[in-house]
Amino acid sequence: MAYESTAEWVDRLECEGELLRIREPAHTELEIAAASDLESKSPGGGKALLFEKPVGPDGKASDFPVLINGYGSARRMAMALGRESVEEIGQEVESLVRAKPPAGLAEAWDLLRKGLELRHARPVSAGRGACQEVTTRPEEGGRGLLDLPVLKTWPKDGGPFLTLPQVITEDPETGERNVGMYRMQVRGPWEPALHWQLHKVGARHGKKSREMGKPMPVAVALGGDPANAFAATAPLPDGIDEYMFAGFLRKKSVSFVPAVSQPIRVPADADFVIEGTVDPAGEPVDEGPFGDHTGFYTPVDKYPRFRITALTHRRRAIYPATVVGKPPMEDFWLGSASVRILLPVLRMNFPELVDLALPAEGVFHNLAFVSLKKQYPYQAFKLMHGLWGAGQMMFTKGIVVVDEHVNVHDTSEVLF
Repeated sequence: MAYESTAEWVDRLECEGELLRIREPAHTELEIAAASDLESKSPGGGKALLFEKPVGPDGKASDFPVLINGYGSARRMAMALGRESVEEIGQEVESLVRAKPPAGLAEAWDLLRKGLELRHARPVSAGRGACQEVTTRPEEGGRGLLDLPVLKTWPKDGGPFLTLPQVITEDPETGERNVGMYRMQVRGPWEPALHWQLHKVGARHGKKSREMGKPMPVAVALGGDPANAFAATAPLPDGIDEYMFAGFLRKKSVSFVPAVSQPIRVPADADFVIEGTVDPAGEPVDEGPFGDHTGFYTPVDKYPRFRITALTHRRRAIYPATVVGKPPMEDFWLGSASVRILLPVLRMNFPELVDLALPAEGVFHNLAFVSLKKQYPYQAFKLMHGLWGAGQMMFTKGIVVVDEHVNVHDTSEVLF
């Protein structure tokens, strides 16, 4: 099922009894985040929350409601991707790569990419999108990002942060697109800091632009079909376009329109689009502190300055947000869904792999529980090192391997 806007997604959540509307005013500084933190730690992840009257730090009410904890349960994750369960998608992925057994993990990813192109996955162009119903530019004055109900989530955060941005960049040589979820700190009405770490594809595109001596066009989409933001978080390898993956998930190609101020295309169904440039040769700015999913604050560091050239949005836009903090929170459900969906690709290369889980206690990807069908001594070591070489599994600090009869999704059973 494809959703054409965040509003359509909200309607589905409400129809299914998965949404709580908060009609009283709520502050974007700490209050909304605190409520979401409590709700996300309720049994099963609680409910999605729609704050209808967010109030900024200046006391001004925002025109845009805030949706938070939308991905915060197994049921809502499946609903966001248009299925009864995310396991259904894993079975579909398995059917894509099963036809020809791959010689290695790289070949398995290539088979998946080719399969995706055949399944409602290739993006299509549209004339004009709902995301551009209203357009503002810095030269026109206005409050820019200050009009958005961007949340400050923890007391010692360096400021408000966009936490569900789909950051769109293109390789300056090949034009290959990447969509990453890199948090953005609001430093003024028209200038956020863009947090992309050195190993991220967006940073690599920036490095190439710096070597070529030219600023890099960047667009940031917020909202739209929830499959789009999920795809931006998925640990996909190079060569698989995240929006192509989103098209496969939603069983309908993602439609794109030209940005109004930059030579880059943006998803037509987005609620907000922030357009601008990053000058990789420019002076970086302080970003942080930021309360992270480790339960600690990420310290201040230097990151690129993003200069906004246009801000577009729907007339009835809804601002999507999440809180990053001590688990379990929304990112636990997002990560778990990625594992269930992409596990068949790992199994193609590691046939002894039975199941894999990233427990909440491991803080997203830092700990993995793996079960295997053991056939020879030291096979667990072979599997461990293979997994550490599989894309973002390289960030896993500890892998616990158990026999095939152990349920890796039951932490107590694994510990026993």
